[in-house]
Amino acid sequence: LDSTFCFTMRFSLSALLVAIPSCASFAFQQPSKVVVGSSNGGARSISHHATTTSLYQSSNPLDAVTNLFSGSRGGATKSRICIAQDLMKGLIEEKQCYTSESGAQAFGNACAPNIVYEDCYEPQPIVGKTAVIDHMLSKVAQRKGKGGFRVDKISDGVNACGFAWTWTCGQEEGLRGTTFVELNESGEIQYVREIPEPIYKPGDLTLELLKAVTADAEPNPPVEYESKTPTTANEVAKYLFNEVQGSSIDESMRFFDDKIIYRDFNYEDVLQGPTEVRKFIEDFSFPGITFRPQKFDDGIQSTCFTWEVVLDGAPDTIKGISFYELDPESKKAVYVRDVPESAIKPPVLGKLARQLRPGLGTFQGVPLGSRPGGK
Repeated sequence: LDSTFCFTMRFSLSALLVAIPSCASFAFQQPSKVVVGSSNGGARSISHHATTTSLYQSSNPLDAVTNLFSGSRGGATKSRICIAQDLMKGLIEEKQCYTSESGAQAFGNACAPNIVYEDCYEPQPIVGKTAVIDHMLSKVAQRKGKGGFRVDKISDGVNACGFAWTWTCGQEEGLRGTTFVELNESGEIQYVREIPEPIYKPGDLTLELLKAVTADAEPNPPVEYESKTPTTANEVAKYLFNEVQGSSIDESMRFFDDKIIYRDFNYEDVLQGPTEVRKFIEDFSFPGITFRPQKFDDGIQSTCFTWEVVLDGAPDTIKGISFYELDPESKKAVYVRDVPESAIKPPVLGKLARQLRPGLGTFQGVPLGSRPGGK
């Protein structure tokens, strides 16, 4: 069966605007334009199309960004430009890299020669630019021109970003998942991890299985930590996952908003509110599970990061991705999406669903727009 292990991310992320060194300016993204606030109080707008087109057509996207925002009085304006976010929005929404051959080629053109693409639907990572282009073209071919690819949420990252997505077909929507993308110093895509949701969601059977596997594990002493109040997403993520983890559930819970919606893809239904989220975290807090964060993006209002889980007594790790979105006022998480990789690749039910309904990727769709934000 298309069985997966789901391992809860025990702590949420909280974020405030990143302070750019020696500059009090920032940028924020709107669907149609990038609005740039400068340190002298002025503001300029450029079209989102112009930004993203330059990013994925330029041989060096970082140079493209510099050119776009230079030429103002006094020289280039120091601003926080969401390079990774803009690049991926352009490739997905404008070039349609997941549903058109030309878009798939454009995605490949934006990749580094040594790119590693961890498509966790596949048994092995895809390595190298040529192999990734072939892989993207095969993903397009598998859809057979019958569906679209919708970005539900995307983090506002500069060097890396992540996005929650949904397959659409006509008046229905189907398969969901999450993708993490990291750029190198030249602005090329150097790493991708992509995980689709499991078709079969085992629910509490996951918890029972994990407890059975780790039954003989000895509890670790609580981790000591110094309470902090980080002010950027990256700092908060590192604090919670590298310092607080294994210590205080109370400390983690203070970063969940009262309006929290928690989507764990091992379950059919979402968790709503701090009470349900706390119980979920407590249920999965037992000896024998070691959570290892791997890569964090640098998003501000939302963030995406990769992880793996090690079980005592199990030879292999399980990879996953999480996406956290914050309330702009409380700076606490209002939406979480966790997705673990399948234990079987490609997953049997997932593969069959894609063959039977290539537009949706699931056996049965739901009305288009009935899951706002991909929840």
